[in-house]
Amino acid sequence: MTSLAPPPDLPERPSAAADGRPAWSPWMGIAALLAGFGAATVCAMFIVLIALGFGVDTGDTPAGVSIATIIAQDLCLVGAAVLFARMVARPTPRQFGLVRPRRVWAAVGWAVVALLAFGLFAQVWLHLIGQSDTKDSLPEDLGIHSSTAAAVAIAILVCAVAPFVEELFFRGFIFGAMRNGLGLWGGAAVTGLLFGGAHVLGSPIAFLLPLAFFGFALCLLYARTRSLYPCMALHCVNNSLALGSTMDWGWQIPVVLAGSLALIAATAAVAQRA
Repeated sequence: MTSLAPPPDLPERPSAAADGRPAWSPWMGIAALLAGFGAATVCAMFIVLIALGFGVDTGDTPAGVSIATIIAQDLCLVGAAVLFARMVARPTPRQFGLVRPRRVWAAVGWAVVALLAFGLFAQVWLHLIGQSDTKDSLPEDLGIHSSTAAAVAIAILVCAVAPFVEELFFRGFIFGAMRNGLGLWGGAAVTGLLFGGAHVLGSPIAFLLPLAFFGFALCLLYARTRSLYPCMALHCVNNSLALGSTMDWGWQIPVVLAGSLALIAATAAVAQRA
């Protein structure tokens, strides 16, 4: 007489790669990019329609409308990363790189190396193409001169929010997904190109390749330190220096940099406990 044994359990979908990294697929990175920016475009259209309903002249976009669209874009990018990460397993802050680097001073050293490499690449590239004007027009396009409140809000968005959100999205998620299919160097290269391309509407064309190299260097920094915090700090330093150069600031640069780093650290501490 034979006994009926229960059928064997079906193999579960792996939630992590062999080295502990989440098993996100490369297509998830591309899908999250399209979904995030697609949702941001829809949100921007709604914001403009609402502004029109209140009689705002969108021919000369007010700073408030521009700031609202940037905030909506950041929320859409974070939402897209979390949404696609959940297709594999419930995401944790550690999976996105929100963990303290094991060797802090080594991480600082590698961040300095990445910043110097980016600066050298940018200078050589701009010299080769004969580009002498390195100032970014984005802060003025956002209306940074319209009021003190707008200047403070835009400085926070550019120097604190953008480094946190973009590193979480591009390095924390997209690079993690690309690396699983393309390896370290291939994943870093593709993520860098996507990072540069994502700035096509907000930065001069001449800056796109240096920005792609910057994205590539940030991927390597993340892989080396296994933490997103050095990447966020380096991104913050770069944006603070770029904004200060564009605005011809002096003493304001270290103030904005210190405040932005403190805000990123506070936000990361909250996110790490989520």
